[in-house]
Amino acid sequence: MANLTRLESDNLRRLEEMRATFDKLRAERIRAEGEVERLTRELEEARSLAKAELGTDDEAEIQRLIETALTQNAKLVEEFGSALRNVETRLRQLGDER
Repeated sequence: MANLTRLESDNLRRLEEMRATFDKLRAERIRAEGEVERLTRELEEARSLAKAELGTDDEAEIQRLIETALTQNAKLVEEFGSALRNVETRLRQLGDER
């Protein structure tokens, strides 16, 4: 192999240049595979937690539960505000009676 032709020499040089790209892409693939594994574990943990706390891991059902809770919360806030206004009114009436 001491007498490489110019074409063979050029091909070897190009292969060596491509090796760095290949190594970089291989490392990136390994990192991406690890990330997929980690995210898959996190997703499964989140699903288990949702199932334990909410009784479901269905995204649409969870969204419905959230909307129901928000509606209920708004209703309770309004009821609390009304109760405070009633107390305030009664206190004023008591003050006026004195």
